[in-house]
Amino acid sequence: MLLNDLIGRKLSIMTSAVPSTIGYLLMGGASDFWMLLLGRSSQVFTSPEISHKRVRGAMGSCPQITAVTGTLSLYALGLVLRWRWLAVVGGVPALLMVVLLVFMPSSPRRLIKLGREQEAEKALRWLRGEHYDTQVEINDIEHSINTQAKVTWSQLATPVYYRPILISVVMRFLQQMTGITPILVFMEPIFAKSKVSLPARYDAAIVGAFRLFAVAVAASLMDRAGRKALLYTSSLLMILSSLTLTIISHTTPCPLGTAPLTLTISHDAIGSALDASQQTSAGLIPLISTMVFIFGYALGWGPITWLLMSEVLPLVTRGVASGLCVAVSWLTAFALMQAFSHLVEDHSLFVPYLCFTVVCVFCLLFTAVCVPETRGRSLEEIENYFRTGGTFTITRSPSTEQM
Repeated sequence: MLLNDLIGRKLSIMTSAVPSTIGYLLMGGASDFWMLLLGRSSQVFTSPEISHKRVRGAMGSCPQITAVTGTLSLYALGLVLRWRWLAVVGGVPALLMVVLLVFMPSSPRRLIKLGREQEAEKALRWLRGEHYDTQVEINDIEHSINTQAKVTWSQLATPVYYRPILISVVMRFLQQMTGITPILVFMEPIFAKSKVSLPARYDAAIVGAFRLFAVAVAASLMDRAGRKALLYTSSLLMILSSLTLTIISHTTPCPLGTAPLTLTISHDAIGSALDASQQTSAGLIPLISTMVFIFGYALGWGPITWLLMSEVLPLVTRGVASGLCVAVSWLTAFALMQAFSHLVEDHSLFVPYLCFTVVCVFCLLFTAVCVPETRGRSLEEIENYFRTGGTFTITRSPSTEQM
């Protein structure tokens, strides 16, 4: 959170390569379970401050697309490599990232904030092209920065700051509470108990390819259909699929046993809970519903929560606030994984699926009531929306218009 504003987005990402590389080496050379846990690390996310507003939706989807693509590549390599060598291969992109980022410009907004206007103009020309008129965009950025000062605790209580931060944090919380992480983690036993004649080792690769297709569809529609339309569609698909899974799992038996819950026991519990439904002619329904759920998530609530977080957060608080959102996301995922395992052990799949359905309904309502449509809006216009209470258009003084 602090590095984003202290050294900038570009250097923050380059710095993140250090713990990522160390983490992969720890996993590759792990001799105990704690080394695997310690080695598991995640990347710093940077907001798309360099993207043009007409393509920012597609560009904002790139982190999700590249993440799913990287995951799919490792899934495919996992079919031929042992897990230790797989961890070593995973460290290569982290080092490659540092080399490629050397040639990338810094954020024009950060450069202008630091008083380096010439460098900001040069960065914009590099990003937009030699014939692009940078002055209009630079004026908008300067206007946005000049109307802001260092935020105090009292100012955080005003709508211009707390509303976008609250929207971003709640979206990251709801995204994880939909249950996507436990569903992906326990995908193997779910597939193994279905009637699909498919070796279990291909499950992860197929899921990865399916997710990549869904995210690619979302990226192509982001700047056409709009953020809210995709969020509505995503919520409805997840509601229908999770409700179907809830109904199917309602009659499944509750696994018995008093042994302490571990990951292996959780897999066995999930497998036992699915046995009853998988023995019927409708054995494919859980598989299809799960894939629809993953498609719905990857269509909207997967990529758009990352994009909207970077769009709506005020520039002056974006570095710290985005770090807070990521922290909330992964803490929620960790807590949900623990709760999911215990719920399956005690109540079968019915209770967690029912909870996921309720959360998806909240996602739909939250989108309708709280999420603004940011398609085609500049970051400065989006900030103005929260500053004025609902107006995207930036009103300037006559002297500013003549600049």
